Amino acid sequence: MDQLTNKFKHALKTGHPQIGLWLGLCSGYSAELLAGTGFDWLLIDGEHAPNDISTILAQLQGIAPYPSQPVVRPAWNDPVIIKQLLDIGAQTLLLPMIQNAEQAREAVRATRYPPAGIRGVGSALARASRWNRIPDYLSRANDEMCVLVQVETREALQNLPEIAAVEGVDGVFIGPADLSADMGHIGNPQHPEVQAAIVQAIGQIQSCDKAAGILMTNVDIAEHYLNLGVLFVAVGVDTILLSGAANNLAKRFGKIKGEQNTPSSDTY
Repeated sequence: MDQLTNKFKHALKTGHPQIGLWLGLCSGYSAELLAGTGFDWLLIDGEHAPNDISTILAQLQGIAPYPSQPVVRPAWNDPVIIKQLLDIGAQTLLLPMIQNAEQAREAVRATRYPPAGIRGVGSALARASRWNRIPDYLSRANDEMCVLVQVETREALQNLPEIAAVEGVDGVFIGPADLSADMGHIGNPQHPEVQAAIVQAIGQIQSCDKAAGILMTNVDIAEHYLNLGVLFVAVGVDTILLSGAANNLAKRFGKIKGEQNTPSSDTY
């Protein structure tokens, strides 16, 4: 595969499960450290972590020499933000809070050059084209974009078949934290009602021949989703891993008493 080929998109199309890790530390240094651990994909979170274009760029640069593939989540399904992220080299985007098929179509259009979409052309300024050193970038870029849309409310689940059927949507990611909140079980994505909704959603996504994805830090449940055929699963969050290891070490030496100040490892 050449420099422009989207390896993450290719893996989903060929049905190879991809195991990922969430990045919220907003650091190119920590992103590079984690890129060497062997995860298939690393999610750079711009929705809930305090990332901006510069910090996302640093993380893309830190990950670039390693096999791990970057996935970027912007704060919103905004074509202006999407344009900037694509120009700094993001090829795979996870768009939050997609509620219906029209919003999914807007997300796809924002990632495509005209006439297929509305992405502005500025490749001479863009890391994505290696500043026009990739001679066929403009003609190939559209086909190498990977659009993942996030469904995380009851409304989105009602519209899921239409969302998943949108041309150009490569995968549908189920957001268990927001979904459980919207269903009245905030902080409890393992609630039976939520789990039943997730399993049903996985089946609907697969019936549209699209890749299903999810974030689940409970290892047993994550493996259950993989057994159901979910193709991209994030199994950890860097902030949780760091704080958990630090708290355990502090507790070992008597600096934390009992469970006081120990963050939960199961809640995103």
